[in-house]
Amino acid sequence: MSRKRKALPLYENVGIEAVAAEGKCVAHVDDKVVFVPFVVPGDVVDVQVTKKRHKYCEARVVKFVKKSPMRIEPRCSHFGICGGCKWQNLPYSEQLKAKQQQVHDQLTRIGKVELPEFHPILGSVKQWEYRNKLEFGCADKRWYTAEELHSLPEGAGLNEPAIGFHITGAFDKIYPIEKCWLMDDLQNRVRNDIFNYAVDSGMTFYDTRSQHGLLRNLMLRNSNSGEWMLLIQFHYDEPGDDERAKALLDHVAATFPEITSLIYVDNQKGNDTVGDLDLITYKGTDFIYEIMEDLKFKVGPKSFYQTNTEQAYHLYCVARSFALDGYDKSSADETNRNDSPTDETNRNDTADKASADLPLIYDLYTGTGTIANFVARHARKVVGIEYVPEAIEDAKVNSRINGIDNTVFYAGDMKDILSDEFIRSNGRPDIIITDPPRAGMHPDVVRVILNAAPRRIVYVSCNPATQARDLALLDADYYVAQVQPVDMFPHTPHVENVVQLIRRK
Repeated sequence: MSRKRKALPLYENVGIEAVAAEGKCVAHVDDKVVFVPFVVPGDVVDVQVTKKRHKYCEARVVKFVKKSPMRIEPRCSHFGICGGCKWQNLPYSEQLKAKQQQVHDQLTRIGKVELPEFHPILGSVKQWEYRNKLEFGCADKRWYTAEELHSLPEGAGLNEPAIGFHITGAFDKIYPIEKCWLMDDLQNRVRNDIFNYAVDSGMTFYDTRSQHGLLRNLMLRNSNSGEWMLLIQFHYDEPGDDERAKALLDHVAATFPEITSLIYVDNQKGNDTVGDLDLITYKGTDFIYEIMEDLKFKVGPKSFYQTNTEQAYHLYCVARSFALDGYDKSSADETNRNDSPTDETNRNDTADKASADLPLIYDLYTGTGTIANFVARHARKVVGIEYVPEAIEDAKVNSRINGIDNTVFYAGDMKDILSDEFIRSNGRPDIIITDPPRAGMHPDVVRVILNAAPRRIVYVSCNPATQARDLALLDADYYVAQVQPVDMFPHTPHVENVVQLIRRK
């Protein structure tokens, strides 16, 4: 006989104290730490505990006793439901304070290395409509809030289709989105029009459980060159689906001439990833261009590009500044005298005599080569490495269309490609720029970086926690000289951070 689970407690008149990690806020009840989402410091609330641990618990608000004077009205009608934004009820200035503190706390508590005074966080140029990419799922069953379920007429069916965002814990249901404020409003008009057309024409929506249904996923991208891309994922499983899909594509092309790249795919896989699928261009080109300073970057449907275009420019300016400002090649020569004869031979073979005083730069996790091409004109050579082969091809194209001939790119797993032999073959780097995924760098990558002994390392991170771990691994040979947090995603708890490391003498 199973033991009856004890009911979780309800805490009343709980004062919310401060912003915590993952977009939640923190309070204390007796000796228990309580994390609560969608509140702001100064709120007084009654909360229902949803998860209880030995030293902390998680809870949700059941009643606002008193609302904080800090609180502002969220702009979005979907706030608190779709899961995208956590902080629309918190003034942007307070969001920036919380992110600055988050970076400081993680580098201090996890890294435990000596740190300089941090530069103030760079706030986003745009607080709304800042994203250049959004994806929307399509499903034959929508997700309802408790209030919506309560208001449904008796006997009403629950199998209404939807286009919108996945809800955590309901993988087969989509919460319908009418208006998202994070991207130019054209994406709202395109999404809502496709939904209306699909319903009116009797088009089937995808059922994740049974893996049937035609309309599966939408991905929209736009760029600062004024171009728009739409990728529609279909799932053909009935006679005539091909014609129905092309009828929708014709409708979209006629209704939205702003879309310069209209692409589709028949995805028969169990997930929505398209990296291994052949995409078909229905109208226009299979790419759009982003512009940064005097450079053009080709962005395809599989390409990675920073999601906040304007703020990406400021992020890359910080990375370039940390890499090059005050860099004295003559002071690096003292280090380079310790190179092996093979290293020195490679250095001389690859260096143009006219640019001998410029640094050799490695750009790790280069993506489509944005940072590599951004710094190339200040370098003797830039060597880029990236896991995704398609991204490397884009990186080469981006160098070619910008007339940059001092970059080389390699595709493969970083821990396998970046070896001591690779360093001997390509030359010992003066500067390494690394922009790893959220998991940070593999220990083998850190080891090779330490063996390569560059003069400087510029570490760009989307996860200061794993960045702090890696800084601790580098600390014996490198000290942290500068720290610059950058906000790329207003109204979310995510923050980028750039660290400059200098080799100890």
